[in-house]
Amino acid sequence: MDLFTIKDGKKLRCGYTTGSCAAAAAKAAAVMVLTGKRVDAVSLTTPKGEVLHLQPEDISFGPASATCAIRKESGDDPDITDGILVYATVEKTDGPMVIAGGPGIGRVTKPGLACAVGEWAINPVPRRMIEEALSDAAKECGYTGGLKLTLSIPGGEILAQKTFNPRLGIVGGLSILGTSGIVDPMSEQALVDTIHTEMDSRRAAGKTHLLAFFGNYGVDFSRDELGLDVSQRVTISNYVGEMLDYAVYKDFSDVLLIGHIGKLIKVAQGIMNTHSRYADGRTTLLSLEAVFAGASRDLAKTIYDSLTTDEAVRILSEANLLTPVMEAVCQKIDHYLEARTHGAIRTGAVLFSNVYGVLGYTSQAKDLLAVHQKGEVR
Repeated sequence: MDLFTIKDGKKLRCGYTTGSCAAAAAKAAAVMVLTGKRVDAVSLTTPKGEVLHLQPEDISFGPASATCAIRKESGDDPDITDGILVYATVEKTDGPMVIAGGPGIGRVTKPGLACAVGEWAINPVPRRMIEEALSDAAKECGYTGGLKLTLSIPGGEILAQKTFNPRLGIVGGLSILGTSGIVDPMSEQALVDTIHTEMDSRRAAGKTHLLAFFGNYGVDFSRDELGLDVSQRVTISNYVGEMLDYAVYKDFSDVLLIGHIGKLIKVAQGIMNTHSRYADGRTTLLSLEAVFAGASRDLAKTIYDSLTTDEAVRILSEANLLTPVMEAVCQKIDHYLEARTHGAIRTGAVLFSNVYGVLGYTSQAKDLLAVHQKGEVR
């Protein structure tokens, strides 16, 4: 693809996600089975708004079904999925639309993930992209019947052993992922420089209140559920410490950090780079605070063994321990935010879960939230 980004003075190629591959392959296969004509190029608009022009490979089609593959391109940020083929087989049916996995696609076996237990590991955004691709193809072809899509990735089961999937209880293959559809290559220093540049821009425009997010989940939740104006946001990825240090340096009056509990629970332990390769400890702290709130040893062990923070939150909620545990977590986040900034600026944080909504506020968070209500940012 010919999408690039400039990072650290270098021109780097962007890539596209397995979700984009699956949606594009599904669209091409659907058009072939519905028209009986070969498709050698397919266009796909990603959630980020970028239009991909991709070439299907290994094409076969007939009157009842069609199969093709899209090759994954990771750009200049390669991972183990770079170059894999994501296959889509589309069949005409008399029933509703069906999206299924096949060889090399993982299946969820434990609770707490974005997909329910027993479902194929096709995350919500890619699933929506696929549904839209199939619907668009049917509409273009004037088709009103049903379609069944089966995705597969040759060698996916072996590759998945090198990912977090086994730890998460996803068995049998890889996950279909991606929230934006695009893989944006970023070195660590380049990313920190980009964060600083965004903050410079806000200060240059006279902004003194900084609204920070880890990524897309926080942005979407804050806009849709909290009613915030997110137009002046700064996305910090995992770099909490660097953002706070620079906020003090640039004389921001305050910082409000909104994030999923899976990220902010690390800040509650003084971890200022939340990437998993540096530190974790998510369920460790939650299980410890549960004990302080009255949990039994067995319940604490169950929380500790949770695969995700959403699963741990569910257990805490069912045990009526969520409120005291979240209060303790917020107090710790408060402490570490203030310690990092030496009290030079006001800081606040809001924890949320995609499943359970807002989980907690630090002591100054609600006051800072009011600053960022739509139309009130100063």
